[in-house]
Amino acid sequence: MATPDKSAASPTATESEALTPPIAGRTSMPRGLTFLFAVAGGAAVGNLYWAQPLLDFIAKDLHASTAAAGWLVTATQIGYAAGILLLVPLGDVRDRRRLIPVMLLCSAVALLLCALAPSFGMLLVAITLLGVTTVSGQLLAPLAGDLADDDHRGRVVGTVVSGILTGILVSRTVSGLIAGAAGWRTIYVVAAAVAVVFAALLYRAIPSLPPKTRMPYPALIASVWTVVRREPTVRWTLVLGSTAFAAFTMFWTSLTFLLSTPPFSYSVTEIGLFGLLGVAGALAAQRAGRLHDRGLSLPATGIAWTLVLASFVLAAFAGHSVALVVVVIVLLDVAVQGVNLLNQSRMLAVSNEARSRLNTAFVTSNFLGGAIGSAAASVLWTKGGWTAVTIAGMVLSGFALVVWALGRRGPLRISSAVQARPHAEQ
Repeated sequence: MATPDKSAASPTATESEALTPPIAGRTSMPRGLTFLFAVAGGAAVGNLYWAQPLLDFIAKDLHASTAAAGWLVTATQIGYAAGILLLVPLGDVRDRRRLIPVMLLCSAVALLLCALAPSFGMLLVAITLLGVTTVSGQLLAPLAGDLADDDHRGRVVGTVVSGILTGILVSRTVSGLIAGAAGWRTIYVVAAAVAVVFAALLYRAIPSLPPKTRMPYPALIASVWTVVRREPTVRWTLVLGSTAFAAFTMFWTSLTFLLSTPPFSYSVTEIGLFGLLGVAGALAAQRAGRLHDRGLSLPATGIAWTLVLASFVLAAFAGHSVALVVVVIVLLDVAVQGVNLLNQSRMLAVSNEARSRLNTAFVTSNFLGGAIGSAAASVLWTKGGWTAVTIAGMVLSGFALVVWALGRRGPLRISSAVQARPHAEQ
């Protein structure tokens, strides 16, 4: 191979895409660093879900309706999707040792604004800003993919993503416990302090890596859509991911309404404890990463979607049975989190040079789906209660199974030619 002419003029924005090759000769990412990424990612993404088990509590405190309180979840998801779209691509052009701690500090400021919000309107604005700044976990996942070797990438990414998922689930429990003891504002103060601590730890632990590419910010954002348009694997995976998240957030938002009303009438602390049941889903996601490494991603995806459908069928009979609610939570979380990890591993395998941008497309799509799901939950609950929610979940699951069945023999497969393809035009 010819040696580059160092005396040549500086490359253009598009030519510089291939400046930084994948990290060569590395060993598997250290387990200690993997664990730190997982815990920090979980703590960061958990910020999106503090309000979910507290909707009725917050609505009464700020004199808003329960239906209006549901928009807190929607606003957070929309803000998060915007943050992923506008900020996560910077992971390909900035030193993430600096970028990730800065994002955590921005989240700490937004969390304090939530804690101090004097009205429902101000809380809605602050929680949207929190969504925009809570992107650290989605910067850590592609960074873990960069630091891991090819044979263990699924396991490493699976561990980090399972940590993120655990944070999502445990956040509901922690939120309920703290709100029950000290009020809903306290959880936002505590979370702000935690964000500052992890900002310091990650600044010390993350290795300083050169940017993968050099390009102007507008071209960087546009390149996200370039890879989406070009790669069928990306487009089909985005459909599956957004559908899964729509079903997931629709279920959990509606579950809060279900458990806070008769025949259950649980307190915010009791509702928060149900989040612990979803830890099984996080553990399943870690195992799903190993299935990806073994080449079983597509069959496992089909099985997981079948379990999602079965979950909503069971949920239709769970409106008066706490035992069935528990079974549904475990089954749905195992299935959805498995789908999520398999989708994310498939996306990150499409390109070595554009992992942050691929993750941007993936998570933006997911959380737009999540915003639609949480908004639909409020509408469906008002119109038809729990029955309407479960029927909508069955429809979404059936749609996803059709997409998987059509895509598994072609568009959802990643060929070695795609993985090796230069991405200079991105």
